[in-house]
Amino acid sequence: MNMELPTLVLGAVAAAFAVFSILLAALIGPKRYNRAKLEAYECGIEPTPHAVAGGPGNVTGQRFPVKYYLTAMLFIIFDIEIVFLYPWAVHFDALGVFGLAAMALFIFNVSVAYAYEWRRGGLSWD
Repeated sequence: MNMELPTLVLGAVAAAFAVFSILLAALIGPKRYNRAKLEAYECGIEPTPHAVAGGPGNVTGQRFPVKYYLTAMLFIIFDIEIVFLYPWAVHFDALGVFGLAAMALFIFNVSVAYAYEWRRGGLSWD
């Protein structure tokens, strides 16, 4: 129990600070609600009732196709997976054959997912 006590104390202090901060903000924070604060915030673009590009009331923005967001998510997923190669490369000689086999399996998994997305047409920008 002596080994875990500092970790438990630190966790308790962090939890107490989080709860205290939220309660203090709710108690002493300003409570001036108005119509602008209660509206949805859309990245600085004024929300409009008609979302169709060029439609009535929508002169500033345009709709992005879902394909844009799917491609962005694919980039983030594969980018994060490839970042796992850096710690392996730093400690390559210390890991030995087990590290080499584990990374080969990891690269195989990433390659299968990449080939699946490529075959499915998820990487074409049409």
